[in-house]
Parts: sequence; structure tokens; C-alpha cells
Amino acid sequence: MIRLIAAAAIAFSAIAGTATAQDTLSTERVKLGYGRLVTNDFIGDTQDRWRSGSVQASRIWGRGWSGDLPEQFGDVIELRLGGQIIAPDDLKKPAADDRPYATTVALGLHTHFARGAVEFALGADMVVTGDQTGLRNFQDGLHDALGVDGTSGTTRANMIGNDFHPTVVVEAGREFTLNSGARLRPFVEGRAGDETLIRAGADLTIGQTGLGELLVRDVVSGQRYRSVSNRNAGRSFVLGGDVAHVADSIYLPESAGYDMSDLRTRLRAGVHWQAEKTSGFYGLTYLGEEFEGQDGGQVVGSVRLKFDF
Repeated sequence: MIRLIAAAAIAFSAIAGTATAQDTLSTERVKLGYGRLVTNDFIGDTQDRWRSGSVQASRIWGRGWSGDLPEQFGDVIELRLGGQIIAPDDLKKPAADDRPYATTVALGLHTHFARGAVEFALGADMVVTGDQTGLRNFQDGLHDALGVDGTSGTTRANMIGNDFHPTVVVEAGREFTLNSGARLRPFVEGRAGDETLIRAGADLTIGQTGLGELLVRDVVSGQRYRSVSNRNAGRSFVLGGDVAHVADSIYLPESAGYDMSDLRTRLRAGVHWQAEKTSGFYGLTYLGEEFEGQDGGQVVGSVRLKFDF
């Protein structure tokens, strides 16, 4: 993993080295947009387990936005913050073969650029795990307020512990316009750190909302949320899916006897809408089994609402 991270860092430097001083100083960097997505099992199939809940938010800075990604590495910068709760099916009495409880907070810096027709997203996150995140206490407090069982002593005893996991993520994709005006975007993604995997898939967009905007992919669902928006009224329907080969995951440690599935599938659908002063997104994603003993997949819901006053 360390070698992969080091190689990515060298690649960062090599690409960034193509910039000239004139490019760097040409214009002042300004805030371009903000995006976020909340994903939860309860607003999907109304359960509360496995990939139980997450939130991801992005703040984008750059030297202006023309509707297309710049070719220069580092011209568009994304500060990304995320949090996630992963849980067994039963928080109080987890089955012996169920997955361990885990909480994560991730902070990262990413850049988005294009080389020819190929779009790239490249960045690094520090993924923090364990009780130091404070998310277990948050979930237990919320469950207590709702009169729902929180984590038991057994669940906490098997929790993924406090640690820090440097993680590198890279995605490359290319968008094709179809005869109907729909847009198909196949992509490949690699991740090394908290989980080490390679993924391939595609997203189909029907509608004009999101055209000429910067969309960021959510880690859990794979849904893409709007982060630099042109606010053109309308709606778009999205369909997508991907399959990943997983080499390693800190959330299913082999040393503790967990048998991780080396293939993962995701299927998703959703709708973006933009009105004069409101915009939003709702989507559903099917997540396939991630470990032996998981008795099926799950459906998570993802939502974003924005009000402009």
C-alpha cells in the first residue's frame, strides 16, 4: 500500500511539473461551488445495517469555470470531507459471522482536470477510524432519542479500532453524447488505502441538468453529486452501475477471520432537479454482498436538497 501511495505522489508531482509560472499566476483562485450527499440505508430499504449511513461534502476552488474541466492539473481543487458508519445487521446482538462495526471520518484534497476527451479526478484522503471519530457516540445518542437499540458491549468490543489510513483515489472517465441527447460516461477507478480495489462501470444521464457542471462521485453509493452548478432549470435521470475487484479492506480484516468477497457490484438510479430557487437529488443504489455470511445485498438511498434565498 505504501508503494502505491508513493507512486501516486510521484505521479502528482510529475503532472504538476508541467505547469509554468505564468499558468500558476494567471488568475486568482476563487470558490466555484459546493456539493454534498447524504446516503443512508433507512431511506433506501428502511433497514439500518452494513453500509448504514454516510455523508460526503465537497468545496471547489479554481480560476473560473467555463463548463469544461481545465487541462491543467491543480487548476480545480476539491476539499473533500466525509463520514461513514458501517454496522452489523443487529447492533445489540450481532451474529458471529456478521461484519464488525466501524466508523470513519475522511479529509482529503483532490483535483479535477482533462487531457483531451478524458476526464480525471485524482486525490488523497486521510481516513480516520475508531471511537476517536465520535460517530459511535453520535449514533448511540440518536438511537437513544428515537427509542432504538444502540451498540452493545459485544458490538463495541469487535469495533474497528482507532487508526489513520492514508488513501489515494484516481478516476478516469470519458463522456459520449448519444443520438437521443443522453450522455454515457464509462469510467475506471482505483483506490489504495483503507480499501484497495479497482473498479469499472458507467453512468447514463438523460436530461440537461448537470450538463457543463462538475460532478463528484460519492464513495459509498457511486452516485455523482453536483458541486459546480450552472443552475439551468430542468431535471435529469441517471442510471449507472459498476463492478470492483477488491484486494484488501480494513473493514473486513482477514486477520480477524473475516472472509471478504473479492467482487462487489453496485447498481444505481436517481433524479436531479433544478428549479429557480431550489434544487435536489434523490437516488437509490443496490450494493451487492461484501463478505461471506452476508445474506444478500442492500439498497441505500441518497439525498441532497438545496434552497437559495
